[in-house]
Amino acid sequence: MASSSSCYSNSPCAACKFLRRKCMPDCIFAPYFPPEEPQKFANVHKIFGASNVSKLLNEVQAHQREDAVNSLAYEAEARIKDPVYGCVGAISVLQRQVIRLQKELDATNADLIRYSTCTDHHIMPNNHHQDHQVTRIHEDGGGSSLGPPANFYYPSPWNNDPLGDGNYHTGGGDNI
Repeated sequence: MASSSSCYSNSPCAACKFLRRKCMPDCIFAPYFPPEEPQKFANVHKIFGASNVSKLLNEVQAHQREDAVNSLAYEAEARIKDPVYGCVGAISVLQRQVIRLQKELDATNADLIRYSTCTDHHIMPNNHHQDHQVTRIHEDGGGSSLGPPANFYYPSPWNNDPLGDGNYHTGGGDNI
């Protein structure tokens, strides 16, 4: 639990100091807005208002209040940085980054499997072409071009493209 000694010392909690009122021993804000963190309350007050925060803290069970205040503080800071999307914007950016990295990981895994399959069958990638043509190595040292390899799909539990056709099937309705 957060520090609750701010009301019992000479220094009022950040909320009471910001609101310019006397910090009482039963101050609802004191345990969660210590005097060392004035910006935390300032942000929460700017976005949600002291009255709304007070009502929320009184409605939430005592053991959940610290988590509620931390959530309010995070959302308030995010709203100040991005007034339109707040923390949803940050979450969206991170989700897009996860999707991009998952695609990169899937492509790398497919390349590893393709390379493993190529070396198991004495097929070596031909570095002269950018379309990933492969060349089969014959015993006499010559090679013949096989053309581009068939599309290889490596299923992943995080991939929303179960058919590997580039269309992300989300379920529900017919995907034509």
